[in-house]
Amino acid sequence: MIDKLKNLKFTEENNFFLIAGPCAIEDKDISFDIAKQIRNICEKLRIPFIFKGSFKKANRSRIDSYTGLGDEIALKIIKSIGEELKIPTITDVHSIEDVEKAKNYVDILQIPAFLCRQTDLIIAAGKTEKFINIKKGQFLSPNQMQHIVDKIKSTNNKNIMLTERGSMFGYKDLIVDFRSIPLMKKLNFPVILDVTHSLQQPNQDIGITGGNPEMIETIAKAGVATGVDGLFIETHPDPFQAKSDGANMLKLDYLENLLVKLLKIRKAL
Repeated sequence: MIDKLKNLKFTEENNFFLIAGPCAIEDKDISFDIAKQIRNICEKLRIPFIFKGSFKKANRSRIDSYTGLGDEIALKIIKSIGEELKIPTITDVHSIEDVEKAKNYVDILQIPAFLCRQTDLIIAAGKTEKFINIKKGQFLSPNQMQHIVDKIKSTNNKNIMLTERGSMFGYKDLIVDFRSIPLMKKLNFPVILDVTHSLQQPNQDIGITGGNPEMIETIAKAGVATGVDGLFIETHPDPFQAKSDGANMLKLDYLENLLVKLLKIRKAL
């Protein structure tokens, strides 16, 4: 199914696909640099690659948190990355207005976890006929994703992807229940593990999300062993200088070594 995406390479290799990029679009130069480095790694390892970047961060705790460059500026950067580097692209949408803005700039629209039950948003995204990636809410069981899938299918759109990103059992941490992977795969759509957001430590008292990036390799290995179709990894040359979610991002220098290890697990399956 995912091989229908324009410019998605190496789908015949039977590897997991990779959705990767910075949390938010910070500026054109750094976004292009990240995209080029990931593309080069994925071409070397023959991994299908989709570039991600949020054109707007709408779900921030603090009023002074970074929300973006400006919608149109960021969307144009994402579109130019897709066109110039010949790779598919994905971005988040938080409202019907966002869907209308973003649909002409990217290949995949992503529904954030906290908004996965918003019927009007889901329907509007589905009607675009684009691929829709829905992140499973931290408050949902994997079986409940059937209802969200049904909403999109009601628009005659079957270009659906489902993403596990951890479940919340307490105030300040997330846990990945790997039973979610085979359960969601029963819905017969590609299932992705969001490695880096699964390691967030949300709801910190200071209003800035924490993270546990030293566990990225562990979570990613477990996801591949469980049979995920794709991995979602936010990465940045200097996560501590990133304007959004730096606490749980993977340093870009570490990405190739991690992917080599994960491919060995995939091949062993």
